[in-house]
Amino acid sequence: MSTHVMSTRVPGARASSFDASPAARLSSRASSRLPGAAWVGTRRQRGGPVGTRAIFGGIFDGGGSKRREAAKAALLEAIEGTQRGVAASEEDVAAVEAAASALERLNPNRSPLASPLVNGEWELLYTTSASILGANKPWFLRPSGPIYQTIDVGRLRARNRETFPFFNAVDADLTPTSRSAVNVRFVKFFILGVAPVDAPPSARGALDVTYLDDETRVSRGDRGNLFVLRMHDRDVELPRPEDD
Repeated sequence: MSTHVMSTRVPGARASSFDASPAARLSSRASSRLPGAAWVGTRRQRGGPVGTRAIFGGIFDGGGSKRREAAKAALLEAIEGTQRGVAASEEDVAAVEAAASALERLNPNRSPLASPLVNGEWELLYTTSASILGANKPWFLRPSGPIYQTIDVGRLRARNRETFPFFNAVDADLTPTSRSAVNVRFVKFFILGVAPVDAPPSARGALDVTYLDDETRVSRGDRGNLFVLRMHDRDVELPRPEDD
């Protein structure tokens, strides 16, 4: 979620990080970059050596890997049936929050901005951001296809991208403020995926990566919204600014 840099804002109001939902912002105008590192040892790479962590990982982390897998499974179970959050009841929201908090306490990467794991295209599985979900809109104006967020921490850029039916997108520049957090400045919106519109100077937010591994990311926006994302394609790269 837009996309976990996904929020609708009007000039003078503060934007939330992942909360710059392209659909929310662009439809609002029409009618109204995001971001640990390797563990001990190495993993097997196409028949390569198996490192000490692969063999003795459960000993080194006191069973932490198993606890993380169990916590991730619990989070996915809590998310199931919520339609990314738009159909979540108050009980669902509380259950997802509890499960996400439990997973955050097991975060293996305390410096996610220094980790290559943060890069790539992430799919939004769940958010509490009503603007990203289009929760206050008729169903036919809500994004129904997958929502993706691509992060390139090396270039300090991010892109939130909706798919069916509107294919809106928004690009952002990132400024690190800690080992896990960035300020977000939205720079350009793409209406229906093709027509670029410069973002106003007030289109800003912040995002904190609170959990990161090779397949799951949890982030918190500056408006308190929760974002849960799953790695979709690690090979996706953002174009250089001069190529946009």
